Amino acid sequence: MFSPGRTYPVLCLGQFAATAGLTIVVPLLPFYLAGLGTPRSEIPWWTAVSVAAPAVVQLVSGPLWGWVGDRFGRKAMVVRAHAGLGLAIALMAVASTPEEFLACRLLQGACGGVVSATASYATAAASTDRRGRALGMLFGATAAGSLLGPLVGGLLANQIGFGPLFAAVAGMLVLSSVLAACSLTEPPAQARERHSPRAIAGLLLRRRESRLMLLAGFAAQAAIYALVVVFAPQVEQMAGSVAAATVWVGALQALTWAASCAGSPWWGRRNDRRPAQLGFAVAAACCALAVALQGLVSVEALIPLRIVQGFCFAALLQSVLHVNAHHVPERGSGTAFGFSTGVLDLGQVFGPLAGAVLAVLLPPAAVFSLIGALLGVAALLALAGRTRAAEGSTHTSAPVEIQEKVLR
Repeated sequence: MFSPGRTYPVLCLGQFAATAGLTIVVPLLPFYLAGLGTPRSEIPWWTAVSVAAPAVVQLVSGPLWGWVGDRFGRKAMVVRAHAGLGLAIALMAVASTPEEFLACRLLQGACGGVVSATASYATAAASTDRRGRALGMLFGATAAGSLLGPLVGGLLANQIGFGPLFAAVAGMLVLSSVLAACSLTEPPAQARERHSPRAIAGLLLRRRESRLMLLAGFAAQAAIYALVVVFAPQVEQMAGSVAAATVWVGALQALTWAASCAGSPWWGRRNDRRPAQLGFAVAAACCALAVALQGLVSVEALIPLRIVQGFCFAALLQSVLHVNAHHVPERGSGTAFGFSTGVLDLGQVFGPLAGAVLAVLLPPAAVFSLIGALLGVAALLALAGRTRAAEGSTHTSAPVEIQEKVLR
């Protein structure tokens, strides 16, 4: 029998484990690749390709796995996502060349997809008026994993080595998969019909509201990942030394993710009461201001700015999924989430490249201003989608008949 009381703790624990595992791995990539014998001059290139690889693959695999979940059940997709991610990280532990490591990252993109799998299960398990809270809890667990993962990785990498560290992460994910298999039951759902990934993606792209939210989410994701490239060098310039900058960057990152952890449930509850597009627009605008100012202030003044950035960033990705869930039939939400997260993940590819180019061409203040401007564009895109929805009096259930006709 379906039990909502135990569902969300299990999902949040799995989301935490997956995020913590990945954030242990990703920040250490340059050091791990160096240990594989990668020439020093090639490490930045291999790092960039390895970071981008899962996102590129998930653009295709995400909608396909979502369709499988819509067709055959969401629980199996949660179990599969954690087990697939665990397998990929276990193989990373035994990789001996950069090429082998890249193959493992591609496997991660093909078999992982924890965010879309758990989000699809959570929204199917929640009533319509509590979907925002469900997504808020999940993204709060993501923020907590992003906070603790790098701290644990930094402490243990030198103590036990990269291979055992990756193996421990893989084991944690396998245990998470087993827990999901034993504890979760299939949420109640309508009778499933065969809606192809192409049909669901086409529905999201044809509807102006969902299309604008995808663009807004992509812009926001690209801006945040561009910021990752330029933030540490800017802090180093402010602090005056690498040693001082290391301490400041670690502390500021921790503050940012702690604020996201607190903000995620708050924004989720808000999305249940008010339009998620409006929440996204407000949060993105506040993020834009906080980011733009980071290129102009002292290192101490970064503390409140990063707290604001973290709290408001917590609203963005969950709001995109919240909106897009309303524009497809319930039995197509898994495919919609897979497609949406695939599009958003492309921001992880575009953002760092854009940030690196801007850092070479422009002074830091201009770079931070442009990144803030991109977040401002994301806010305007979301607001434009909300304005159109209000003018057309569209809401959660209004387009259902149209959706069904499009998908037939």
